[in-house]
Amino acid sequence: MLYTTMHYKTIDDIDVQSKRVFLRVDFNVPLTKEAPYRITDATRIKAASPTIEALRKRGARVILASHLGRPKGAPEAKYSLKPVFEHLQEKIGSAISFANDCVGAEVEKQANALKDGEVLLLENLRFHPEEEKNDPAFAQQLAKLADVYVDDAFGAAHRAHASIEGITHYVSVKAAGYLMDKELKYLGGVLQNPAHPFIAIIGGAKISGKIDVIQNLLGRADKVLIGGGMTYTFLKAQGKEVGKSLVEEDKIELAQSLLAQAGGKLMIPTDTVVAGEFKNEAEHKSVSVNNIPPDWMGVDIGPETIKQFTEEILKAKTIVWNGPMGVFEMSNYANGTLAIAKAMAEATGKGATTVVGGGDSVAALEQSGLADKMSHVSTGGGASLEFLEGKTLPGVKALES
Repeated sequence: MLYTTMHYKTIDDIDVQSKRVFLRVDFNVPLTKEAPYRITDATRIKAASPTIEALRKRGARVILASHLGRPKGAPEAKYSLKPVFEHLQEKIGSAISFANDCVGAEVEKQANALKDGEVLLLENLRFHPEEEKNDPAFAQQLAKLADVYVDDAFGAAHRAHASIEGITHYVSVKAAGYLMDKELKYLGGVLQNPAHPFIAIIGGAKISGKIDVIQNLLGRADKVLIGGGMTYTFLKAQGKEVGKSLVEEDKIELAQSLLAQAGGKLMIPTDTVVAGEFKNEAEHKSVSVNNIPPDWMGVDIGPETIKQFTEEILKAKTIVWNGPMGVFEMSNYANGTLAIAKAMAEATGKGATTVVGGGDSVAALEQSGLADKMSHVSTGGGASLEFLEGKTLPGVKALES
């Protein structure tokens, strides 16, 4: 199942001994709202650690580069990577140093002074507007720091930025880190070489954000299971009463055409949990999708649908999941999402390949405590979505040899 038609080198294919390795990572981590800023979730740093350690062990001189948040193209204290530096210092000790910028003579001096196995963390790339503009002169400045370029930032692979795409034109040796390689193998395997039955579970609030994913997967999967807020646009497209449920009126025709082209592959919920208002404590009940009361709103898939979806999941050999089944952040409406996570964990135990992609489904999975029971949990929300849409990601194309 781990299969991809993409051709790129990984860090295992290149010589890094005594070489300056520019390692693009995704350290866009959540921080406390007030100074002194502290990391509240270090998952992304942990995900990049195997690549950092492998490079250090092989005598590389590692230069770490990342963005953090959305600064307005100038330094802002709340977007500094200093808290990340402090976190890494606890792990790496005196072998790591910090640069107050990411380009310029002073940074070049620091990079050139590195010894084998040492690490330099650059300040936030987005403190320069040229990063997001993919400015060639800025990309050349970044390239001056490096003999080798390694990309381990899958979460940013859908961005054609200077540190992701531009720099690769000026560094001759380029490779994927372990995290990038793992993402491409699992997501690539799902699209190019899935074991059948292959099912896709697509949830989330809106069809508009998932149209391309649904269309791309309809051509590949044996079944596509629909949940979340988009359910009600599909139900309305079938002429059903959906009460005060979330509906994208301008997408009803599109939902109708998806239902027509699916030829029975699309599974829409047969029952739903409805609530009197959008509150966890509101009165709620399960009803058939044919009996949604006019003044209630759909907030989760119902018990009958959970049963049907679970049966499909347990028959499958490959399962990809993107988007929650309901308003999972409210505990009373998290059952559907939790049930999908449990069924997928069980399927993984039976030998199925299970891949979870996208921010909200990952958050829901973390909440369920079942993340480690999946074959692969993607670190890239937007990137994994675009990949599943069948798009070519700039950061991936830049690595292809």
